[in-house]
Amino acid sequence: MLDLLRFTTAGSVDDGKSTLIGRLLFDSQAVFEDQLDHLAQASARRGGNGALDLALLTDGLRAEREQGITIDVAYRYFATPRRRFIIADVPGHKQYTRNMVTGASTADVSVVLVDVRHGVVEQSRRHAYISALLGIPHLVVAVNKMDLVDYDQDAFTRVADEFGELAAGLGAADVCFIPISALHGDNVVTRSEHMAWWEGPTLLEQLEGVEVIHDHPEAELARFPVQWVIRPADGAGDYRGYAGQLASGRLRAGEEILVLPSGQRTRIARIDTYDGPLDEAVAPQSVTLVLEDDLDIARGEMICTPESPPQVGRELEADVCWMSERPLDPRGRYAIKHNTLSARAAVEEIAHRVDMTSLRQQAAPGALALNDIGRVRLQTSRELAFDPYARNRSTGSFILIDEASNDTVAAGMIAAPAA
Repeated sequence: MLDLLRFTTAGSVDDGKSTLIGRLLFDSQAVFEDQLDHLAQASARRGGNGALDLALLTDGLRAEREQGITIDVAYRYFATPRRRFIIADVPGHKQYTRNMVTGASTADVSVVLVDVRHGVVEQSRRHAYISALLGIPHLVVAVNKMDLVDYDQDAFTRVADEFGELAAGLGAADVCFIPISALHGDNVVTRSEHMAWWEGPTLLEQLEGVEVIHDHPEAELARFPVQWVIRPADGAGDYRGYAGQLASGRLRAGEEILVLPSGQRTRIARIDTYDGPLDEAVAPQSVTLVLEDDLDIARGEMICTPESPPQVGRELEADVCWMSERPLDPRGRYAIKHNTLSARAAVEEIAHRVDMTSLRQQAAPGALALNDIGRVRLQTSRELAFDPYARNRSTGSFILIDEASNDTVAAGMIAAPAA
């Protein structure tokens, strides 16, 4: 079976994100005939003069088509003979930063579009920063609209050098620059006849060839948040199983495990599934663990291997993207959802806010407004078993919930235990 690559596209308004995704789908023959008919009709209504407006393949909301911008996260699937893909086309406007964070949170590759005429703008810095913050291991910078500068190599080089300095400052390890024209298809799926000077890959070739198997450091960290304790409904028998989804790593029958935060130890007697027992479970499988000893384990506790356990504590520092129109209360109290554990969290301090224009930290900002990103200190009502986000995406992330409205108000990435 072909492996799966998740990637996100981001860029400033009018940089051509939706057109690029439409071009990828169209040129890779991933658009069905009825979709083409619908696209032709929608393009005609917009005065396309017979030309297909490929941006309409992803701009699905009426407001998006009317305004010509991306508002919601649009997910699209396609496949080539070499790989399967899930695309998250995220909004470019800073008003929808929260949408970008949620859309990019599971990506293996971030494709950032830059208009060659404008170079690196505020949104370019914002998207590069968020990609680095989310730990996306690969960054592809698609320098778009090369047709509008007569496919000039020097114009491409200037943008690549400028963005390269930005990426180096953010600690991006793997950065690739590709000159493209999404409108005409140059270097998207097929190689451009207008840029003979370009010897690198097309965008699709880069996406097909990027290695993602060993990118994530959590691959060897066994983390199993308990979701449900399974007992016979009528109380008959002595079966006790702990069901959930393996967040990362692998667990084996007979292996010694550690339960956190209690610190209890035992061994896995059996790994059950609907289709029968397994010798080994690998993330992201959903399984039921039967243990050798009868332990008191509840929903939200973490089963792991004792060799590399997560940290346990009630105080932590985290980077959060604020998603509510009501600002973050510096002394506020919220519900926190961390994997399968639910608790309450009190904001002890807002340490800093990131200025997306300069990417500098503004100390003690007093509050975080909608779409702001900043560092906070939290104290939780229950002990959490967690890893820093840089070490494990699954156990290093959480959400904050307004208990009055039940709205999700923040997405958080744990930096470390609070000092």
